[in-house]
Amino acid sequence: MERTTYAGLVDEKYIGQTVKLAGWVQKRRNFGELVFVDLRDREGIVQLTFSADQEAALEIAQKVRNEYVIAIEGEVVARAEGQRNEKIKSGGIEVKVTKAEILADSKTPVFDIEDNVNAGEELKLQYRYLDLRRPQMQHNLRVRSKIMSSAYRFMEEHGFINIETPYLAKSTPEGARDYLVPSRIYPGSFYALPQSPQLFKQLLMGAGFDRYFQIARCFRDEDLRGDRQPEFTQLDLETSFLSAPEIQDLVAHWVQQIMKDVVNYDLKVEDIERLTWQESMDRFGTDKPDLRIPFEIKDLSDVVKDSDFGVFKNAVKDGGVVKALAVPGAADHYSRKEIDKLGQYIERFGAKGLAWLKVEEEGLKGPIAKFFDEKAASELMEATGAKVGDLMLFGAGRADIVAASLDALRRLTAKELNLIDQTTPWRFAWIVDWPLFEYSEDFDRWIAAHHPFTMPNEEDLHYLNEGEDPHKAHAQSYDLVLNGYELGSGSIRIHRMDIQEKMLRALDFTPEQAQEAFGFLLEAMEYGFPPMGGIALGLDRLAMLLAGQDNIREVIAFPKNSKATEPMTEAPTPVDAKQLAELGLEADPEDTKK
Repeated sequence: MERTTYAGLVDEKYIGQTVKLAGWVQKRRNFGELVFVDLRDREGIVQLTFSADQEAALEIAQKVRNEYVIAIEGEVVARAEGQRNEKIKSGGIEVKVTKAEILADSKTPVFDIEDNVNAGEELKLQYRYLDLRRPQMQHNLRVRSKIMSSAYRFMEEHGFINIETPYLAKSTPEGARDYLVPSRIYPGSFYALPQSPQLFKQLLMGAGFDRYFQIARCFRDEDLRGDRQPEFTQLDLETSFLSAPEIQDLVAHWVQQIMKDVVNYDLKVEDIERLTWQESMDRFGTDKPDLRIPFEIKDLSDVVKDSDFGVFKNAVKDGGVVKALAVPGAADHYSRKEIDKLGQYIERFGAKGLAWLKVEEEGLKGPIAKFFDEKAASELMEATGAKVGDLMLFGAGRADIVAASLDALRRLTAKELNLIDQTTPWRFAWIVDWPLFEYSEDFDRWIAAHHPFTMPNEEDLHYLNEGEDPHKAHAQSYDLVLNGYELGSGSIRIHRMDIQEKMLRALDFTPEQAQEAFGFLLEAMEYGFPPMGGIALGLDRLAMLLAGQDNIREVIAFPKNSKATEPMTEAPTPVDAKQLAELGLEADPEDTKK
Protein backbone atom coordinates (compact mmCIF):
# COMPACT_ATOMS: atom_id res chain seq x y z
CA MET A 1 0.00 0.00 0.00
CA GLU A 2 1.19 3.54 -0.69
CA ARG A 3 0.98 5.55 2.51
CA THR A 4 -1.27 8.62 2.16
CA THR A 5 -0.27 10.40 5.38
CA TYR A 6 1.36 9.86 8.78
CA ALA A 7 -0.66 8.10 11.47
CA GLY A 8 -0.07 10.82 14.04
CA LEU A 9 -1.40 13.52 11.70
CA VAL A 10 -4.85 12.01 11.15
CA ASP A 11 -7.49 14.14 12.88
CA GLU A 12 -11.05 15.39 12.41
CA LYS A 13 -10.17 16.94 9.04
CA TYR A 14 -9.88 13.38 7.66
CA ILE A 15 -13.35 12.20 8.76
CA GLY A 16 -15.03 10.40 5.88
CA GLN A 17 -11.78 9.91 3.98
CA THR A 18 -10.00 6.64 3.20
CA VAL A 19 -6.38 6.65 4.42
CA LYS A 20 -3.45 4.29 4.00
CA LEU A 21 -1.12 4.20 6.98
CA ALA A 22 2.00 2.31 8.03
CA GLY A 23 3.89 2.06 11.28
CA TRP A 24 4.51 0.10 14.45
CA VAL A 25 1.98 -1.50 16.78
CA GLN A 26 2.17 0.36 20.05
CA LYS A 27 -0.58 -1.58 21.80
CA ARG A 28 -3.28 -4.13 20.97
CA ARG A 29 -6.56 -4.66 22.85
CA ASN A 30 -8.34 -7.87 21.80
CA PHE A 31 -12.07 -8.27 22.45
CA GLY A 32 -12.61 -11.23 20.12
CA GLU A 33 -14.65 -9.89 17.21
CA LEU A 34 -13.40 -6.35 17.95
CA VAL A 35 -9.69 -5.47 18.16
CA PHE A 36 -8.21 -2.04 18.84
CA VAL A 37 -4.64 -1.33 17.76
CA ASP A 38 -2.66 1.84 18.48
CA LEU A 39 -0.53 2.49 15.40
CA ARG A 40 2.61 4.60 15.95
CA ASP A 41 4.86 6.45 13.56
CA ARG A 42 7.16 9.44 13.91
CA GLU A 43 4.22 11.88 14.12
CA GLY A 44 2.31 10.11 16.89
CA ILE A 45 -0.43 7.53 17.43
CA VAL A 46 -3.80 6.79 15.88
CA GLN A 47 -6.34 4.20 17.01
CA LEU A 48 -7.27 1.49 14.52
CA THR A 49 -10.50 -0.52 14.82
CA PHE A 50 -10.72 -4.06 13.40
CA SER A 51 -14.18 -5.67 13.37
CA ALA A 52 -15.85 -8.90 12.24
CA ASP A 53 -17.34 -7.30 9.13
CA GLN A 54 -13.81 -7.14 7.71
CA GLU A 55 -12.78 -10.73 8.37
CA ALA A 56 -9.39 -10.74 6.59
CA ALA A 57 -8.27 -7.56 8.34
CA LEU A 58 -9.48 -8.89 11.72
CA GLU A 59 -7.44 -12.05 11.20
CA ILE A 60 -4.33 -9.91 10.76
CA ALA A 61 -5.17 -7.95 13.92
CA GLN A 62 -5.42 -11.21 15.89
CA LYS A 63 -1.83 -12.02 14.90
CA VAL A 64 -0.03 -8.75 15.54
CA ARG A 65 1.89 -7.97 18.70
CA ASN A 66 3.72 -4.92 20.03
CA GLU A 67 6.30 -3.50 17.58
CA TYR A 68 5.05 -5.46 14.58
CA VAL A 69 5.26 -3.30 11.46
CA ILE A 70 1.94 -3.14 9.63
CA ALA A 71 0.22 -1.29 6.80
CA ILE A 72 -3.51 -0.64 6.75
CA GLU A 73 -6.27 0.98 4.72
CA GLY A 74 -9.46 2.25 6.26
CA GLU A 75 -12.04 4.98 6.75
CA VAL A 76 -11.58 7.77 9.29
CA VAL A 77 -14.61 8.08 11.59
CA ALA A 78 -15.40 10.17 14.64
CA ARG A 79 -15.03 8.50 18.00
CA ALA A 80 -18.13 7.98 20.08
CA GLU A 81 -18.91 10.52 22.79
CA GLY A 82 -16.99 9.83 25.97
CA GLN A 83 -14.26 7.96 24.11
CA ARG A 84 -12.19 10.93 22.93
CA ASN A 85 -8.56 11.17 23.96
CA GLU A 86 -7.63 14.84 24.32
CA LYS A 87 -3.95 14.01 24.97
CA ILE A 88 -3.19 13.16 21.33
CA LYS A 89 -3.82 14.91 18.01
CA SER A 90 -5.84 11.99 16.68
CA GLY A 91 -7.86 11.57 19.88
CA GLY A 92 -11.17 12.60 18.29
CA ILE A 93 -11.13 9.94 15.55
CA GLU A 94 -10.35 6.32 14.79
CA VAL A 95 -9.69 4.41 11.59
CA LYS A 96 -12.06 1.54 10.70
CA VAL A 97 -9.68 -0.87 8.96
CA THR A 98 -10.73 -2.58 5.72
CA LYS A 99 -7.35 -3.97 4.66
CA ALA A 100 -4.25 -4.87 6.65
CA GLU A 101 -0.84 -6.35 6.02
CA ILE A 102 2.00 -7.44 8.30
CA LEU A 103 5.23 -6.00 6.89
CA ALA A 104 7.51 -7.35 9.63
CA ASP A 105 7.08 -9.16 12.90
CA SER A 106 9.04 -8.38 16.07
CA LYS A 107 10.48 -10.11 19.07
CA THR A 108 9.18 -8.88 22.42
CA PRO A 109 11.17 -5.65 23.05
CA VAL A 110 13.63 -5.66 25.94
CA PHE A 111 11.82 -2.60 27.31
CA ASP A 112 8.53 -0.86 26.55
CA ILE A 113 8.60 1.72 23.78
CA GLU A 114 7.25 4.60 25.81
CA ASP A 115 8.54 7.67 27.61
CA ASN A 116 9.68 7.40 31.23
CA VAL A 117 10.35 3.73 30.65
CA ASN A 118 11.93 1.90 33.58
CA ALA A 119 15.11 0.75 31.84
CA GLY A 120 18.78 1.34 32.61
CA GLU A 121 20.85 3.79 30.59
CA GLU A 122 23.24 1.10 29.35
CA LEU A 123 20.37 -1.12 28.21
CA LYS A 124 18.78 1.75 26.30
CA LEU A 125 22.10 2.56 24.63
CA GLN A 126 22.66 -1.11 23.76
CA TYR A 127 19.26 -1.18 22.03
CA ARG A 128 19.43 2.40 20.82
CA TYR A 129 17.36 1.67 17.73
CA LEU A 130 14.49 0.76 20.09
CA ASP A 131 15.11 3.70 22.40
CA LEU A 132 14.97 6.06 19.42
CA ARG A 133 11.40 4.92 18.73
CA ARG A 134 10.20 6.61 21.92
CA PRO A 135 8.23 9.84 21.32
CA GLN A 136 10.63 11.90 23.44
CA MET A 137 13.65 10.74 21.47
CA GLN A 138 11.85 11.38 18.18
CA HIS A 139 11.07 14.89 19.43
CA ASN A 140 14.65 15.50 20.58
CA LEU A 141 16.22 14.64 17.24
CA ARG A 142 13.66 16.72 15.39
CA VAL A 143 14.57 19.69 17.58
CA ARG A 144 18.19 19.13 16.56
CA SER A 145 17.19 18.96 12.90
CA LYS A 146 15.19 22.20 13.17
CA ILE A 147 18.20 23.99 14.67
CA MET A 148 20.38 22.92 11.74
CA SER A 149 17.77 23.93 9.16
CA SER A 150 17.31 27.33 10.78
CA ALA A 151 21.07 27.86 11.00
CA TYR A 152 21.55 27.07 7.33
CA ARG A 153 18.77 29.46 6.30
CA PHE A 154 20.22 32.34 8.31
CA MET A 155 23.73 31.79 7.00
CA GLU A 156 22.50 31.65 3.41
CA GLU A 157 20.51 34.86 3.86
CA HIS A 158 23.55 36.66 5.31
CA GLY A 159 26.05 35.77 2.63
CA PHE A 160 27.94 32.94 4.31
CA ILE A 161 29.58 30.25 2.20
CA ASN A 162 29.27 26.66 3.42
CA ILE A 163 32.73 25.07 3.19
CA GLU A 164 33.80 21.67 4.51
CA THR A 165 37.19 21.31 6.18
CA PRO A 166 39.26 18.10 6.48
CA TYR A 167 38.66 15.34 9.00
CA LEU A 168 42.16 13.92 8.45
CA ALA A 169 44.61 16.66 9.39
CA LYS A 170 47.88 17.44 11.13
CA SER A 171 48.07 16.98 14.89
CA THR A 172 48.57 20.40 16.49
CA PRO A 173 48.81 21.23 20.21
CA GLU A 174 45.52 23.08 20.84
CA GLY A 175 44.68 21.88 24.35
CA ALA A 176 42.85 18.55 24.52
CA ARG A 177 44.26 15.22 23.36
CA ASP A 178 43.83 14.38 19.69
CA TYR A 179 42.26 11.25 18.30
CA LEU A 180 44.97 9.87 16.01
CA VAL A 181 44.53 7.93 12.77
CA PRO A 182 47.56 5.89 11.65
CA SER A 183 48.63 6.15 8.01
CA ARG A 184 49.05 2.90 6.09
CA ILE A 185 50.99 4.64 3.31
CA TYR A 186 53.38 6.41 5.69
CA PRO A 187 54.06 3.96 8.55
CA GLY A 188 54.77 5.68 11.85
CA SER A 189 52.91 8.84 10.80
CA PHE A 190 49.44 9.83 11.92
CA TYR A 191 46.57 12.06 10.98
CA ALA A 192 44.58 13.75 13.75
CA LEU A 193 40.83 14.12 13.80
CA PRO A 194 40.06 17.85 14.20
CA GLN A 195 39.37 19.26 17.65
CA SER A 196 37.80 22.13 15.71
CA PRO A 197 38.17 23.65 12.23
CA GLN A 198 40.01 26.61 13.80
CA LEU A 199 43.17 26.74 11.68
CA PHE A 200 41.38 25.89 8.45
CA LYS A 201 38.76 28.60 8.86
CA GLN A 202 41.50 31.17 9.51
CA LEU A 203 43.18 30.01 6.32
CA LEU A 204 39.85 30.40 4.50
CA MET A 205 39.72 34.01 5.63
CA GLY A 206 43.24 34.41 4.31
CA ALA A 207 41.99 32.94 1.04
CA GLY A 208 39.41 35.72 0.77
CA PHE A 209 36.14 33.87 1.40
CA ASP A 210 35.11 36.57 3.90
CA ARG A 211 32.20 34.65 5.46
CA TYR A 212 32.53 30.91 6.16
CA PHE A 213 29.99 28.60 7.78
CA GLN A 214 29.95 24.88 8.53
CA ILE A 215 28.11 22.41 10.72
CA ALA A 216 31.36 20.80 11.77
CA ARG A 217 32.11 17.50 13.45
CA CYS A 218 34.85 17.79 16.09
CA PHE A 219 36.76 15.23 18.15
CA ARG A 220 38.49 15.50 21.53
CA ASP A 221 39.93 12.65 23.56
CA GLU A 222 38.98 13.88 27.01
CA ASP A 223 37.08 12.68 30.07
CA LEU A 224 33.32 12.70 29.58
CA ARG A 225 30.41 14.23 31.50
CA GLY A 226 26.73 14.91 30.88
CA ASP A 227 27.29 17.68 28.35
CA ARG A 228 30.44 16.33 26.69
CA GLN A 229 31.09 13.61 24.10
CA PRO A 230 34.30 12.50 22.34
CA GLU A 231 32.71 13.55 19.05
CA PHE A 232 30.50 16.60 18.93
CA THR A 233 29.05 19.09 16.47
CA GLN A 234 29.60 22.83 16.13
CA LEU A 235 27.67 25.53 14.32
CA ASP A 236 30.89 27.13 13.15
CA LEU A 237 31.39 30.51 11.51
CA GLU A 238 34.23 32.90 10.68
CA THR A 239 34.18 36.41 9.22
CA SER A 240 36.64 39.01 7.95
CA PHE A 241 36.63 42.75 8.66
CA LEU A 242 34.08 42.66 11.50
CA SER A 243 34.77 43.84 15.04
CA ALA A 244 33.90 41.78 18.12
CA PRO A 245 30.68 43.78 18.80
CA GLU A 246 29.63 43.38 15.16
CA ILE A 247 30.15 39.61 15.32
CA GLN A 248 28.22 39.42 18.58
CA ASP A 249 25.34 41.37 17.06
CA LEU A 250 25.28 39.04 14.04
CA VAL A 251 25.29 35.96 16.27
CA ALA A 252 22.59 37.43 18.52
CA HIS A 253 20.27 37.79 15.51
CA TRP A 254 21.24 34.29 14.39
CA VAL A 255 20.25 32.84 17.77
CA GLN A 256 17.12 34.99 17.73
CA GLN A 257 16.00 33.28 14.52
CA ILE A 258 16.86 29.79 15.82
CA MET A 259 14.83 30.38 19.00
CA LYS A 260 11.84 31.54 16.95
CA ASP A 261 12.07 28.70 14.43
CA VAL A 262 12.61 25.91 16.95
CA VAL A 263 10.69 26.79 20.14
CA ASN A 264 8.65 29.80 18.91
CA TYR A 265 10.35 32.08 21.45
CA ASP A 266 10.67 35.79 20.66
CA LEU A 267 14.16 36.58 21.90
CA LYS A 268 14.91 40.29 22.04
CA VAL A 269 18.53 40.91 21.08
CA GLU A 270 18.71 43.88 23.46
CA ASP A 271 17.80 41.56 26.36
CA ILE A 272 21.03 39.57 26.00
CA GLU A 273 23.09 40.78 28.95
CA ARG A 274 26.79 41.63 28.79
CA LEU A 275 29.10 40.77 31.65
CA THR A 276 32.85 40.98 31.85
CA TRP A 277 34.56 37.76 32.81
CA GLN A 278 35.62 39.29 36.12
CA GLU A 279 32.10 40.50 36.94
CA SER A 280 30.70 37.05 36.18
CA MET A 281 33.27 35.37 38.41
CA ASP A 282 32.68 37.87 41.23
CA ARG A 283 28.87 37.65 41.17
CA PHE A 284 28.34 34.01 40.26
CA GLY A 285 31.62 32.14 40.76
CA THR A 286 31.59 30.94 37.15
CA ASP A 287 32.10 32.17 33.58
CA LYS A 288 28.79 30.55 32.55
CA PRO A 289 26.23 31.89 35.03
CA ASP A 290 22.58 30.88 35.20
CA LEU A 291 20.93 34.30 35.34
CA ARG A 292 17.53 32.81 36.15
CA ILE A 293 18.67 32.17 39.74
CA PRO A 294 17.66 35.23 41.81
CA PHE A 295 20.54 35.31 44.32
CA GLU A 296 24.25 35.95 43.89
CA ILE A 297 27.59 35.42 45.61
CA LYS A 298 28.77 38.24 47.89
CA ASP A 299 32.39 38.95 48.84
CA LEU A 300 32.76 39.23 52.62
CA SER A 301 36.55 39.34 52.77
CA ASP A 302 36.70 42.93 54.05
CA VAL A 303 33.78 42.35 56.42
CA VAL A 304 35.34 39.32 58.18
CA LYS A 305 39.07 40.02 57.93
CA ASP A 306 39.14 40.81 61.65
CA SER A 307 36.49 38.27 62.59
CA ASP A 308 36.57 36.25 65.80
CA PHE A 309 36.02 33.18 63.63
CA GLY A 310 39.55 32.03 62.87
CA VAL A 311 38.71 30.17 59.65
CA PHE A 312 37.47 33.39 58.02
CA LYS A 313 40.18 35.61 59.48
CA ASN A 314 43.01 33.26 58.48
CA ALA A 315 41.64 32.70 54.99
CA VAL A 316 41.89 36.43 54.26
CA LYS A 317 45.23 36.72 56.04
CA ASP A 318 46.67 33.93 53.85
CA GLY A 319 45.63 35.67 50.63
CA GLY A 320 42.35 33.84 50.14
CA VAL A 321 38.76 35.09 50.14
CA VAL A 322 35.57 34.66 52.11
CA LYS A 323 32.34 34.71 50.12
CA ALA A 324 28.76 33.72 50.81
CA LEU A 325 25.33 32.98 49.39
CA ALA A 326 22.08 33.97 51.10
CA VAL A 327 19.66 31.33 49.84
CA PRO A 328 16.12 32.77 50.08
CA GLY A 329 13.72 30.88 52.32
CA ALA A 330 16.10 27.95 52.77
CA ALA A 331 16.44 28.00 56.57
CA ASP A 332 13.45 25.76 57.20
CA HIS A 333 14.08 23.55 54.18
CA TYR A 334 17.55 22.31 55.14
CA SER A 335 18.16 20.40 58.35
CA ARG A 336 21.63 20.19 59.82
CA LYS A 337 22.00 16.72 58.32
CA GLU A 338 21.03 17.98 54.89
CA ILE A 339 23.48 20.89 55.17
CA ASP A 340 26.20 18.36 56.01
CA LYS A 341 25.36 16.66 52.69
CA LEU A 342 25.86 20.00 50.94
CA GLY A 343 29.30 20.15 52.54
CA GLN A 344 30.11 16.68 51.25
CA TYR A 345 28.86 17.67 47.80
CA ILE A 346 31.37 20.52 47.44
CA GLU A 347 34.33 18.40 48.51
CA ARG A 348 34.66 17.45 44.81
CA PHE A 349 35.66 21.08 44.14
CA GLY A 350 38.41 21.05 46.77
CA ALA A 351 36.39 22.58 49.62
CA LYS A 352 37.32 21.31 53.08
CA GLY A 353 34.08 22.20 54.79
CA LEU A 354 30.95 24.31 54.68
CA ALA A 355 30.25 27.06 57.21
CA TRP A 356 26.62 28.14 57.49
CA LEU A 357 24.16 30.28 59.39
CA LYS A 358 20.37 30.42 59.51
CA VAL A 359 18.66 33.80 59.85
CA GLU A 360 15.84 33.55 62.37
CA GLU A 361 13.68 36.15 64.13
CA GLU A 362 15.89 35.85 67.23
CA GLY A 363 19.09 36.30 65.21
CA LEU A 364 21.70 34.08 63.59
CA LYS A 365 21.64 30.36 64.42
CA GLY A 366 24.20 27.72 63.55
CA PRO A 367 27.56 26.24 64.52
CA ILE A 368 29.49 29.48 63.96
CA ALA A 369 26.85 31.93 65.27
CA LYS A 370 28.74 32.33 68.58
CA PHE A 371 31.62 34.04 66.76
CA PHE A 372 29.43 36.95 65.57
CA ASP A 373 28.07 39.49 68.04
CA GLU A 374 25.06 41.63 67.19
CA LYS A 375 27.13 44.19 65.26
CA ALA A 376 29.05 41.55 63.27
CA ALA A 377 25.82 39.66 62.55
CA SER A 378 24.22 42.84 61.24
CA GLU A 379 27.22 43.45 58.96
CA LEU A 380 26.99 39.91 57.59
CA MET A 381 23.30 40.27 56.84
CA GLU A 382 23.76 43.65 55.20
CA ALA A 383 26.65 42.41 53.06
CA THR A 384 24.83 39.29 51.90
CA GLY A 385 21.33 40.77 51.71
CA ALA A 386 20.10 37.96 53.96
CA LYS A 387 16.63 38.17 55.50
CA VAL A 388 14.74 36.17 58.10
CA GLY A 389 14.21 32.64 56.79
CA ASP A 390 17.34 32.65 54.63
CA LEU A 391 20.29 30.27 54.83
CA MET A 392 23.79 31.72 54.53
CA LEU A 393 26.39 29.38 53.01
CA PHE A 394 30.05 30.40 53.21
CA GLY A 395 33.20 29.58 51.28
CA ALA A 396 36.64 30.45 52.63
CA GLY A 397 40.09 29.87 51.18
CA ARG A 398 41.59 29.85 47.70
CA ALA A 399 39.57 32.02 45.34
CA ASP A 400 39.05 29.41 42.61
CA ILE A 401 37.88 26.73 45.07
CA VAL A 402 35.49 29.15 46.77
CA ALA A 403 34.10 30.23 43.39
CA ALA A 404 33.52 26.68 42.14
CA SER A 405 31.97 25.57 45.45
CA LEU A 406 29.54 28.46 45.77
CA ASP A 407 28.59 28.26 42.08
CA ALA A 408 27.70 24.59 42.60
CA LEU A 409 25.72 25.36 45.78
CA ARG A 410 23.89 28.22 44.06
CA ARG A 411 22.75 25.93 41.24
CA LEU A 412 21.88 23.00 43.51
CA THR A 413 19.90 24.93 46.13
CA ALA A 414 18.02 26.91 43.48
CA LYS A 415 16.97 23.66 41.81
CA GLU A 416 16.00 21.91 45.06
CA LEU A 417 13.95 24.91 46.26
CA ASN A 418 12.38 25.67 42.84
CA LEU A 419 13.90 29.15 42.91
CA ILE A 420 14.82 29.24 39.22
CA ASP A 421 12.83 32.05 37.62
CA GLN A 422 10.57 30.64 34.90
CA THR A 423 9.02 33.95 33.85
CA THR A 424 11.90 34.35 31.39
CA PRO A 425 12.76 30.75 30.49
CA TRP A 426 15.78 31.57 28.30
CA ARG A 427 18.46 33.87 29.78
CA PHE A 428 21.31 34.61 27.42
CA ALA A 429 24.47 36.54 28.24
CA TRP A 430 27.71 37.54 26.57
CA ILE A 431 30.79 37.04 28.74
CA VAL A 432 33.52 39.37 27.46
CA ASP A 433 37.00 40.68 28.31
CA TRP A 434 38.48 37.32 29.22
CA PRO A 435 42.02 36.80 30.48
CA LEU A 436 44.26 35.82 27.57
CA PHE A 437 45.85 33.02 29.61
CA GLU A 438 44.75 30.72 32.43
CA TYR A 439 46.68 28.35 34.66
CA SER A 440 45.96 24.68 34.03
CA GLU A 441 46.23 22.32 36.99
CA ASP A 442 46.16 19.37 34.56
CA PHE A 443 49.13 20.62 32.53
CA ASP A 444 50.80 22.46 35.46
CA ARG A 445 51.47 25.49 33.27
CA TRP A 446 49.86 28.53 31.69
CA ILE A 447 47.72 27.85 28.64
CA ALA A 448 45.60 29.98 26.29
CA ALA A 449 42.21 30.65 27.88
CA HIS A 450 40.53 30.15 24.49
CA HIS A 451 43.18 29.04 21.99
CA PRO A 452 46.64 30.20 20.87
CA PHE A 453 45.23 32.29 18.01
CA THR A 454 43.18 34.74 20.10
CA MET A 455 43.95 38.44 19.65
CA PRO A 456 44.77 40.36 22.85
CA ASN A 457 43.05 43.66 23.56
CA GLU A 458 44.88 46.43 21.71
CA GLU A 459 45.88 48.13 24.96
CA ASP A 460 47.34 44.85 26.27
CA LEU A 461 49.58 44.00 23.31
CA HIS A 462 52.62 45.33 25.15
CA TYR A 463 52.27 42.54 27.74
CA LEU A 464 53.49 40.10 25.06
CA ASN A 465 56.82 41.97 24.71
CA GLU A 466 60.02 40.64 26.24
CA GLY A 467 60.30 41.55 29.93
CA GLU A 468 56.54 42.06 30.39
CA ASP A 469 54.06 39.73 32.16
CA PRO A 470 51.83 38.25 29.45
CA HIS A 471 49.45 36.83 32.06
CA LYS A 472 48.10 40.33 32.71
CA ALA A 473 46.72 40.56 29.17
CA HIS A 474 43.05 40.30 28.33
CA ALA A 475 41.62 38.93 25.11
CA GLN A 476 39.18 40.04 22.43
CA SER A 477 37.17 36.93 23.18
CA TYR A 478 33.53 36.34 24.02
CA ASP A 479 31.36 33.44 25.14
CA LEU A 480 27.62 33.15 24.67
CA VAL A 481 25.93 31.62 27.71
CA LEU A 482 22.40 30.23 28.02
CA ASN A 483 20.78 29.17 31.31
CA GLY A 484 24.11 28.36 32.93
CA TYR A 485 25.67 26.56 29.97
CA GLU A 486 28.40 27.76 27.64
CA LEU A 487 26.61 27.82 24.31
CA GLY A 488 29.45 29.14 22.19
CA SER A 489 32.95 30.50 22.34
CA GLY A 490 34.55 32.96 19.95
CA SER A 491 37.16 35.64 19.52
CA ILE A 492 38.93 38.02 17.22
CA ARG A 493 41.89 36.10 15.79
CA ILE A 494 45.50 37.10 15.47
CA HIS A 495 46.12 38.02 11.82
CA ARG A 496 49.69 39.35 12.11
CA MET A 497 52.63 37.00 12.27
CA ASP A 498 54.62 39.19 14.69
CA ILE A 499 51.79 39.06 17.27
CA GLN A 500 51.25 35.34 16.68
CA GLU A 501 54.93 34.64 17.29
CA LYS A 502 54.81 36.63 20.55
CA MET A 503 51.72 34.70 21.64
CA LEU A 504 53.39 31.35 20.97
CA ARG A 505 56.50 32.48 22.81
CA ALA A 506 54.34 33.42 25.82
CA LEU A 507 53.01 29.84 25.69
CA ASP A 508 56.62 28.57 25.89
CA PHE A 509 56.92 27.50 22.25
CA THR A 510 60.45 27.79 20.94
CA PRO A 511 60.71 29.14 17.38
CA GLU A 512 61.46 25.59 16.24
CA GLN A 513 58.45 24.15 18.05
CA ALA A 514 56.18 26.90 16.70
CA GLN A 515 57.39 26.20 13.18
CA GLU A 516 56.90 22.46 13.61
CA ALA A 517 53.36 22.84 14.96
CA PHE A 518 52.01 25.84 13.06
CA GLY A 519 54.51 26.56 10.29
CA PHE A 520 51.87 26.47 7.55
CA LEU A 521 49.76 29.09 9.39
CA LEU A 522 52.70 31.36 10.16
CA GLU A 523 53.80 31.27 6.53
CA ALA A 524 50.27 32.01 5.34
CA MET A 525 50.23 35.12 7.51
CA GLU A 526 53.12 36.49 5.48
CA TYR A 527 50.84 36.69 2.45
CA GLY A 528 48.38 39.24 3.80
CA PHE A 529 45.80 38.01 6.32
CA PRO A 530 42.69 40.16 6.94
CA PRO A 531 41.44 40.99 10.44
CA MET A 532 39.08 38.15 11.31
CA GLY A 533 36.93 36.69 14.03
CA GLY A 534 34.29 34.07 14.60
CA ILE A 535 32.50 31.77 16.98
CA ALA A 536 31.40 28.15 17.31
CA LEU A 537 28.07 27.29 18.95
CA GLY A 538 27.67 23.80 20.38
CA LEU A 539 24.84 22.16 18.46
CA ASP A 540 24.53 19.26 20.93
CA ARG A 541 24.26 21.56 23.93
CA LEU A 542 21.81 23.93 22.24
CA ALA A 543 19.62 21.01 21.17
CA MET A 544 19.76 19.61 24.71
CA LEU A 545 18.51 22.88 26.18
CA LEU A 546 15.80 23.51 23.59
CA ALA A 547 14.56 19.92 23.91
CA GLY A 548 14.35 20.30 27.70
CA GLN A 549 16.92 17.60 28.43
CA ASP A 550 19.83 17.59 30.89
CA ASN A 551 22.25 15.30 29.02
CA ILE A 552 23.47 15.70 25.46
CA ARG A 553 23.21 11.94 24.92
CA GLU A 554 19.46 12.52 24.67
CA VAL A 555 19.85 14.62 21.50
CA ILE A 556 22.50 12.52 19.73
CA ALA A 557 21.33 9.55 17.68
CA PHE A 558 24.15 7.17 18.60
CA PRO A 559 26.17 8.60 21.50
CA LYS A 560 28.98 7.17 23.60
CA ASN A 561 28.43 6.39 27.26
CA SER A 562 30.36 7.86 30.20
CA LYS A 563 33.20 5.40 29.53
CA ALA A 564 33.56 6.60 25.91
CA THR A 565 32.24 3.29 24.58
CA GLU A 566 29.22 2.68 22.35
CA PRO A 567 27.23 -0.24 23.81
CA MET A 568 25.24 -1.02 20.66
CA THR A 569 28.23 -1.73 18.37
CA GLU A 570 30.63 -2.27 21.31
CA ALA A 571 33.08 0.28 19.87
CA PRO A 572 35.97 0.61 20.41
CA THR A 573 36.94 -2.99 19.65
CA PRO A 574 40.20 -4.77 18.85
CA VAL A 575 40.93 -5.11 15.15
CA ASP A 576 42.45 -7.91 13.14
CA ALA A 577 46.21 -8.36 13.49
CA LYS A 578 46.51 -8.11 9.71
CA GLN A 579 45.00 -4.63 9.77
CA LEU A 580 47.45 -3.58 12.47
CA ALA A 581 50.38 -5.03 10.53
CA GLU A 582 49.40 -3.02 7.45
CA LEU A 583 49.62 0.10 9.61
CA GLY A 584 52.94 -0.87 11.15
CA LEU A 585 51.31 -1.29 14.57
CA GLU A 586 50.89 -4.06 17.09
CA ALA A 587 48.71 -4.34 20.19
CA ASP A 588 49.70 -5.78 23.54
CA PRO A 589 47.53 -8.91 24.04
CA GLU A 590 47.13 -8.06 27.72
CA ASP A 591 45.79 -4.60 26.89
CA THR A 592 43.37 -6.17 24.41
CA LYS A 593 42.05 -8.49 27.12
CA LYS A 594 41.49 -5.56 29.47
